[in-house]
Amino acid sequence: MVTKIDHIGIAVKNLDEALKFYEEVLGIKCVGTEVVEEQKVKTAFLPIGDTEVELLEATDEDSPIAKFIEKRGEGIQHIAYRVDDIEKALEEVKERGIRLIDEKPRRGAGGAKIAFLHPKSTFGVLIELCERE
Repeated sequence: MVTKIDHIGIAVKNLDEALKFYEEVLGIKCVGTEVVEEQKVKTAFLPIGDTEVELLEATDEDSPIAKFIEKRGEGIQHIAYRVDDIEKALEEVKERGIRLIDEKPRRGAGGAKIAFLHPKSTFGVLIELCERE
C-alpha cells in the first residue's frame, strides 16, 4: 500500500523563524509556501533526498496545528506516507479496524489528496496518507 515516506510534518509557531533555521543552519532550501485555507495552515516544503519536511504554522487559533502546539508544543506533528490510490488505502485500513480521522480524502498542500489515521490506532503517531498526481 505505502510506496515511500512523502513528508514529515513539523508544527511551528513562526514559519519565518523556522525557515531561517532550516535554510541557514541546516542548508535545506524551501521550494515554496502555501496557505491551505481548509486546514487553517500555512505550509513550507523543504525537499531532502526523495522526501520532504513540511513546516506548518497555524493561520487561526482553532486550527489543528494551533491546538497541537498548545497541547504538545512545537515538533513533529505527523508522518505522511505516499500511496497510489488513497480511496483504496482508506478502505483497506478501515476493513482492518483502524480508526480514521478522515473517511474521505481532502485537499492538502500542493493539491495532494490526503487523509489522516487516528493516533489511537497507530501507536500514538498521527499518520497521513497522501496521493499525489
